[in-house]
Amino acid sequence: MTSTESHQANDGTKVKLSDIAKQTGYSLATVSKALNGKGDISETARQAIDKALKESGYVRRVSPTRRQRTIEVVFKDFETIWALEVLRGIIREAKPHDINVMVAESGDRQHPDPSWIEGIIERQPIGAILVFSNLTDRERGMFQSYNIPFVVFDPSGNPALDDLSVQADNWMGGVIATRHLLELGHKRIGIITGPDEMLCSRARLDGFSAALAERGIPSSPELIAEGDFTTPGGYEGAKALLEDERNRPTAIFAGSDLQAMGVYEAARQLKIRIPEDLSVIGFDDIQTAAYMGPALTTVRQPLQDMASTAARMIIDTTEGRTIQKRVILSTSLVVRDSTQRLARAKDQ
Repeated sequence: MTSTESHQANDGTKVKLSDIAKQTGYSLATVSKALNGKGDISETARQAIDKALKESGYVRRVSPTRRQRTIEVVFKDFETIWALEVLRGIIREAKPHDINVMVAESGDRQHPDPSWIEGIIERQPIGAILVFSNLTDRERGMFQSYNIPFVVFDPSGNPALDDLSVQADNWMGGVIATRHLLELGHKRIGIITGPDEMLCSRARLDGFSAALAERGIPSSPELIAEGDFTTPGGYEGAKALLEDERNRPTAIFAGSDLQAMGVYEAARQLKIRIPEDLSVIGFDDIQTAAYMGPALTTVRQPLQDMASTAARMIIDTTEGRTIQKRVILSTSLVVRDSTQRLARAKDQ
């Protein structure tokens, strides 16, 4: 790259990278690395150069012929049925548009790591769907600079105002799960949450507490166990809630169906019958929920519909249509065999 290389700004003027270098005090090579999303420069340098580029009115433009007819999807990991349900929904929407779907693992619950961000920019998909993601300002800026739209699926925190996002009504899901148990006569109800830093987990817990408050029942800290939405997490949470035989809950709200599977195993080991001795309700309604023994009562989170919506948001953005930036889909109760009316009439 020569010092005379220039690019078009929004107002039609030429932006010389040599001028950006002089303005920021960094070398032309460093400016070039920042411009192209390379990782071997300091965050301070990147922020300064990005700021100067933005103030100059420069927007990175990518030729439409370079765009790959691909939507990239990044998961923390791809080891669960939950992730498969999400992927099926994305493929369902993408296939009629002849769009391929590519999957990556970030290995981080909060957001994709920098190497993944740089990889997606190099591959130039039409968009990205980020599952459980909370982007840093730098990561968000890199997507925006390269005009790659992204959708945050089931965001772990409050998405930025300009971010596209899709999620379920987790608070109402927590309410209807708890109301169901209350209507069956349960008052001593335990809950196994997801990670505390995740928005969906906090919303389900808040819904749980709100439903108890409707009946004048305080939320008891000893009946709350923090999980991680996995089966082992559900097992550990259930063991903690059920180990004291005299103070066991009569029902458990597991924050995910995978955690409910862990509750089943803990109950089996402790010789606790479901639902005769313990009612259990999950959250998600993944495919296997109906085939557990007994079939799991759960809150249906429309995962495939949520995923299809996320893919459609990418497609609509690419094709220039106006879209709703923040979509929240309804949850609903699915009653099966793992919950029943409390048989014994005594104080809980």
